[in-house]
Amino acid sequence: MIHSTIGKKAVAFVFCAFVMFAFCRCQHNVGNKTASSDIAPRDSQTYLFVTKDLPYYRIPAITMTRKGTLVAVADYRYGGTDIGWGTVELHCRTSADNGLTWSEAQEFTHGDKDMDTHPNYNAAYGDPCIVADRTSDRILVMSCSGNTPFYAGTRELHQGIARFYSTDEGKTWSDPDYLQDEIYGLFDNSERGPIRSMFIGSGKIHQSRFVRVGQYYRLYCSVLAKDKDGVNCNYVLWSDDFGGTWKVLGDINIPAIPSNADEPKVEELPDGRVICSSRVTGGRYFNIFTYTDATKAEGSWGTYAASGESNQGVVAVGNSCNGEILIVPARRNSDKKKVHVALQSVPFGPGRTNVGIYYKVLDEPSDYDTPEHFAANWDGRYLSTTLPSAYSTYCLGHDGTILFLFEETTFGKDYTLVFKPYTVAMLTDGKYQIISKSKRNSK
Repeated sequence: MIHSTIGKKAVAFVFCAFVMFAFCRCQHNVGNKTASSDIAPRDSQTYLFVTKDLPYYRIPAITMTRKGTLVAVADYRYGGTDIGWGTVELHCRTSADNGLTWSEAQEFTHGDKDMDTHPNYNAAYGDPCIVADRTSDRILVMSCSGNTPFYAGTRELHQGIARFYSTDEGKTWSDPDYLQDEIYGLFDNSERGPIRSMFIGSGKIHQSRFVRVGQYYRLYCSVLAKDKDGVNCNYVLWSDDFGGTWKVLGDINIPAIPSNADEPKVEELPDGRVICSSRVTGGRYFNIFTYTDATKAEGSWGTYAASGESNQGVVAVGNSCNGEILIVPARRNSDKKKVHVALQSVPFGPGRTNVGIYYKVLDEPSDYDTPEHFAANWDGRYLSTTLPSAYSTYCLGHDGTILFLFEETTFGKDYTLVFKPYTVAMLTDGKYQIISKSKRNSK
């Protein structure tokens, strides 16, 4: 009798395990790609900004300094709300050993939290984006600020844009400067201006690998703007003085994404052209800016293209969510050919669940000569979590590691920010490996 009971329990256990495995396979193989990496492994990870109750964390940003310090920044939301609805500050953590250990979280913004006086640009700070200069010790963070929601903005009453600098590896930060007058003013005489509302896409500010004018390599950031007619569109801004002043990339009357736009990101293609990636339900929008004179930042945008299930692109089932684009030099292991690999993170879905990273190999110029070609035929994907999850970003470490930071409902609350280091080999099922910084610099 005892042996019979044990046997039944063993059979039941095996059956349940099989059902759970089958369920996970079904849940993870959403979208247009199915790969072995669609089963989330037990990756090395750190719960970097932990949410178990109010206040809670959101909106990840991460960079690596030229000395190798990782600097991660996130919203600390006292009431659990966006800017315009409550108190939000920015917290920072740093790591000197590639993410193995981290400093304690420190607050580096100190708003006066007055929600009754409008506009009050230092009432709150959130949605950070970050970059570390590759030739100096300067780090730049830009964020939304104030007490006005994005959707309610007008030319006279809108969110602020705050700027912070650090020169000591993220240990201390400058007091905020406010750039909203300067940046909103760029659009006042455009056909789509005056702009009602605007904020810079959180996560990564991109520093050019190609264009250097004066002391610094060029910076690019992308913005979501609500134009005078209430249409959401994306522009790309550029700066040649490490964020001191900003200008609009291309014709002021022609946005990168002209309508139905949302939070954007920006990167560079292997040939130096600039690519804008914008969130949209079901996947991403992409557009490419081609220079006629890179030094003067002159050129034009192409025709934007959607990437999703219909063209074997980046699929986000049942969601529109912030994600990050990164393009890295790599080598194909099968024939040692040098290529580039484009990475785009999104929640795979359904809804805001199953965050992971799509990849596309840029083997020939025809893979990315137009926005339409870049948007189509992505090669695979890697699942980072099976939990509810949302915003994500990453930077490239000096050793070629992809340093990934994303939002996850780890402890039953939205969100804990989880840090995971990846290699390109991991993300591509061993097909590709990154070309190390030392080898890139020796060419």
